[in-house]
Amino acid sequence: MASKDRLPVVPSRLSLQQMKTKYQGASKGHSMLKKKSDALMVRFRAILKEVYEKKLEAGEESREAMMALAQAKYAFGGELKHTVMETVKDATLTLKTVSDNVAGVQLPSFFKSEAEPGEDGGGTMMLTGLGKGGESINDARDVFTHTLELLIQIAALQTSFLILDEAIKLTNRRVNALENVVKPRIENTKKFIESELDELEREEFFRLKLIQNKKERERKKAEGEQAKVANNVELLTPFNPDKFANPEKATDLIGVAAGVDEDILF
Repeated sequence: MASKDRLPVVPSRLSLQQMKTKYQGASKGHSMLKKKSDALMVRFRAILKEVYEKKLEAGEESREAMMALAQAKYAFGGELKHTVMETVKDATLTLKTVSDNVAGVQLPSFFKSEAEPGEDGGGTMMLTGLGKGGESINDARDVFTHTLELLIQIAALQTSFLILDEAIKLTNRRVNALENVVKPRIENTKKFIESELDELEREEFFRLKLIQNKKERERKKAEGEQAKVANNVELLTPFNPDKFANPEKATDLIGVAAGVDEDILF
């Protein structure tokens, strides 16, 4: 096993326990990131479908708005731009942003906010075209307002689309890193530590076996020497006839022993 495929650790029981804890954490993190990626992909596909539908609708609304503007110009009898610019002081429509949390990713949502008629000249705008073409101008204004709402929704969806795209790429990179780099390295480190610990246990068992065999040989050698000493002591110890139940047999044995001793001496 190459050293680059595992973490640099000293093989020990503590290191093995640490690697097991790291592997559990990496597995849990991988599972959570995988679920996050799946949730983001579900929302990503839903937004993609909604963007497609809103853009088609916005295209139809834009055509209707331009047609209504042409009709208003025809009914008004000239260009509306200067009249509108002179009448309107401030914007009648503003945006509000609200964040939506999807699996830890903040997605912005834009909403239209209309000002009160008395605040910003909205009441003055209602008088535009009062003399002629007022109905056509109001119809064009309503159509453009609806088109603007669609554009606001499309802007929010596209912003969420881009944010989700980056979040999914980042999450998938982390998932792939945990699955293909971190977890295999921790697993290889665990196997390396276990193999080294097994080797150390075999060496320790072999060493203890050698020590046990050596002690056994020394014990047998000591027992043999003790047996020799005991035999010598027994040979040198005077014979006691009282140990035998038959005194005559004991006397015969004494004679035999005495004869053996005489043979040894002479």
